[in-house]
Amino acid sequence: MDALDSRLLHDSDLPWQVRVEDEVTSTSDVVKEAAQAGAEPGLVLFAESQTAGRGRRQNRWLAPRGQDLMLTFLLAPDAVPSLWPRVTTLAALAICRAIEDELPLQPRIKWPNDIYLQDRKTAGLLAEVITTSQGLRLILGIGLNVNTCDFPPELASSAISLRAALSGQTTRALDRHPIARALLRQMDQQLHRLTDDFADVIAEVRERSWQRGRQIRAIVEGQEVYGRAMDLTAEGHLLLALPDGSSLELTSAESVRQVV
Repeated sequence: MDALDSRLLHDSDLPWQVRVEDEVTSTSDVVKEAAQAGAEPGLVLFAESQTAGRGRRQNRWLAPRGQDLMLTFLLAPDAVPSLWPRVTTLAALAICRAIEDELPLQPRIKWPNDIYLQDRKTAGLLAEVITTSQGLRLILGIGLNVNTCDFPPELASSAISLRAALSGQTTRALDRHPIARALLRQMDQQLHRLTDDFADVIAEVRERSWQRGRQIRAIVEGQEVYGRAMDLTAEGHLLLALPDGSSLELTSAESVRQVV
């Protein structure tokens, strides 16, 4: 498996300053430290291996060395901070479009921050706002399963990689560089839609919704909520139809699962 080469990820038309490290604790931790030390927004850190990668709720993000894409963006979105939660929606769309640009796959967005293929997770997002001496910064971490095919037993039925989703179409490992470049390009394009084009973004996300129409169980502030996922609001929140006929708008959730 060829190692990631930052020279092959550079594009002078994009605002990113790309770095590649062989091994870090987590890309998000390193980018946070860089931000606190004065790094400028636009830094993107890729790592071949993480010793303490994590997803939401401090869950570990497991990935073998050199197989997948693990990266974190340092951002200062050009909008009031109250709109920064939209970045998660924009990033989810960017991941989908990057996959669609490079491969004959149809990724779907599982609200609030996962990407699914064939009803299994192929990517996850983690966004955090931090305060630095230069002001607020947004740390956006992405993990994308590209080539991993042998997942731990506890993940074997719930995780999938791009390569595994292409089973029958290729037996070779995928080159990660074109996928990474597509993701960097799409992230730049989608972030420009933060304020002026967000209604159209929601329309695109709605078309790619994995949950829409499904009966789901969500954990919200420690409480279970059951309902049918009906739509997304203008801000990208999930709208549930509850059994009693009422509706509920979810702005966040600790866990969201389909009820079978």
